[in-house]
Amino acid sequence: MSGVSAQADRGIGPVEIVGAGLIGTSIALACRRAGIEVLLSDVAPEHLRTASGLGAGRAREDGDVARLVVVAVPPDHLGEAIRAALDAAGPETVVTDVGSVKSGPLAAVEGHPAVSRYVGSHPMAGSERSGPLAASASLFDGRPWAITPGGGTSPDAVHAVERLVEVCGAVPVRLSPSEHDRAVARTSHVPHLLAALVAGTLAGAPPQHLALSGQGVRDVTRVAAGDPGLYSQIIGANAIAVTNLLAELQQRLDLAAEAVAAGDRDGLASLLAHGVAGTRAIPGKHGGPLQAMATVWVSVPDHPGELARLFADAGESDVNIEDVRIDHDPGRPVGLVELDVAADRATALLDALESRGWDAHR
Repeated sequence: MSGVSAQADRGIGPVEIVGAGLIGTSIALACRRAGIEVLLSDVAPEHLRTASGLGAGRAREDGDVARLVVVAVPPDHLGEAIRAALDAAGPETVVTDVGSVKSGPLAAVEGHPAVSRYVGSHPMAGSERSGPLAASASLFDGRPWAITPGGGTSPDAVHAVERLVEVCGAVPVRLSPSEHDRAVARTSHVPHLLAALVAGTLAGAPPQHLALSGQGVRDVTRVAAGDPGLYSQIIGANAIAVTNLLAELQQRLDLAAEAVAAGDRDGLASLLAHGVAGTRAIPGKHGGPLQAMATVWVSVPDHPGELARLFADAGESDVNIEDVRIDHDPGRPVGLVELDVAADRATALLDALESRGWDAHR
């Protein structure tokens, strides 16, 4: 094991990463952070060179035998790559993949002699950016990571993947493959598709319309900047669950259109209230219950050092900042920074910032 201690590798190394993109390289960096030996392979030589240069591991060589293989390739190639990893694996090697759909890959390896050593998994973390240069060892810290064993999966194989999740700083969530696919359709795939549809209404819009863009439209459309080729594979691979949810949404869109056209304020309010209920159903920080929050808005001059000064002054208030957003005023050289804090601490933060000369309000 190239001098890596059993304590350092936590029972899973060497780890082989098949696919040195954003997710694969981030997993490799997290493993290296824990002192685990990492072997890298990728069909794109430039990705392999970049990931190696970042310290994510070394290129896999003939004769290397990994204890855990992580397949991190695009969805269209997952089944083939998982089967190839099982074919090449040692007798005790565990194979997992980190694709965003789980039923399809499991079906692709059904009947393989080593299928008991395959465990599907899916870290719920990522970025609209792609490639190894966007990778980070901390990408998964505190994030949920689904583990989706099949009916005949070895408990030892599941344990190995749980160890990987622990090494990467994520939180394991056990689901069946089909339940996982329904869950990600609801929390990831359909929201991404709807963000893209809303963003599409902005393409070619008159400049005077776009000049009125605020933080709301940026929040709604942010994920739409993701790679269309990749996300068409992801959404297409989960066609059944996504189609079922789109049918449900179509009914709500029809109701919304009817309510707006008819001037039915009560009907529209009911739909909007249902949306509020949905936002409140999303778990709070660290998976806990939602906390009552308040926002403090601060005008910040748009030049170097001002944002750092704001955070330093906010730190002096002894109030924990739960979230931060920045919106730029198109008419003035300032940014409007929104600081989300616990509702019962907002006044303390506001008083502290105003005492230090900041233009702040609730």
